[in-house]
Amino acid sequence: MKYSLLISAIAMSGAAFAQTEAVYMPTSDLIIETSEAEFQITAEVADDPNEIATGVMFRDGIEPDHGMIFEFAPPREANMYMRNVSFPIDMVFIDTDGTVLATVSHVQAQSERRINPGFNVAGVLELPDGAVIEYGLKPGDMIRHDLFGNMPETTEPVEPAEEPASEN
Repeated sequence: MKYSLLISAIAMSGAAFAQTEAVYMPTSDLIIETSEAEFQITAEVADDPNEIATGVMFRDGIEPDHGMIFEFAPPREANMYMRNVSFPIDMVFIDTDGTVLATVSHVQAQSERRINPGFNVAGVLELPDGAVIEYGLKPGDMIRHDLFGNMPETTEPVEPAEEPASEN
């Protein structure tokens, strides 16, 4: 009995520690495609339960041209909140094909309020405060990322042809 209590206490202290510091995730390119323009940003990918639960907690902000994308597979209602987030952000709720379903701007820092569009989503993109307005992002626009299988294939740069030598 004492042994199991000790194991439980150690496990709980480890879990508490994981929630007191920032968790940094791998990054990848993401394209925001609106009816007016296209923007490429760098996005951290939160795709496991600990990363999804922690998100941008315990950080100082989100850099311009950066964001964090949360993968919900299978799609589900996203109950996002701002616990331990000391700065406001924007949120973009995304369908399985990358279509923007809803946006929320200026989400209040340190709020326990659940942000949920009321329907299932495949992903949520968190952006710096004001980015939704800056990009002109609205429902129907497209988020292109590997999570949605809609990222354009990159092509290798083509080397310029050598100019023929002049015959002088």
